[in-house]
Amino acid sequence: MTAEITRINPEQLHEPPGYHHITVVEAGGRTAYLAGQCPLDRDGSLVGPDSVEVQIDQVVLNALAALEAVHARPRHVVRSVIYVRSEDREVLSLAWRRLTASALGPAFTSASTLLGVAQLGFPGQLVEVDLTVALPD
Repeated sequence: MTAEITRINPEQLHEPPGYHHITVVEAGGRTAYLAGQCPLDRDGSLVGPDSVEVQIDQVVLNALAALEAVHARPRHVVRSVIYVRSEDREVLSLAWRRLTASALGPAFTSASTLLGVAQLGFPGQLVEVDLTVALPD
C-alpha cells in the first residue's frame, strides 16, 4: 500500500507562506523519524560556523542522504521542525527562503514549524531540521 498524503489549508485560516496547516497521511505503512539534521560534514566537523546559508546547504545535503537511506524523497515528508539560532526575523526568513528553494523544498509544504532558539547542540551551530516521513512502499 502506498501512503496517500493530503495537504489542506482550511478557508477559515490564514494563507501560510509555503506550508499547509494540515497534513493527512492515509496508509498502513511505516513512518520514519529523522534525527535533527545538523550542519556537520561526513567527518563530523561543523561547516560554516558563521553562515546560516552554508549551514543550511549542509543540512539539506544531510537530510537528502537520510531520506535516500530510507528510500524516500522530500515529497514524503509529513512534518518538519526547523530550528535557527537567532532572534532576528530577517535571519529566520532567510533560513525559510533558502530551505524552501533547495532540493529539500518539497519537504516544507507539509505541516512545518520554524523556531528561533537560543542554543543548539554543537558550538557554532546555527541550524537544525527534524523531519517525519511517511515511507513509500
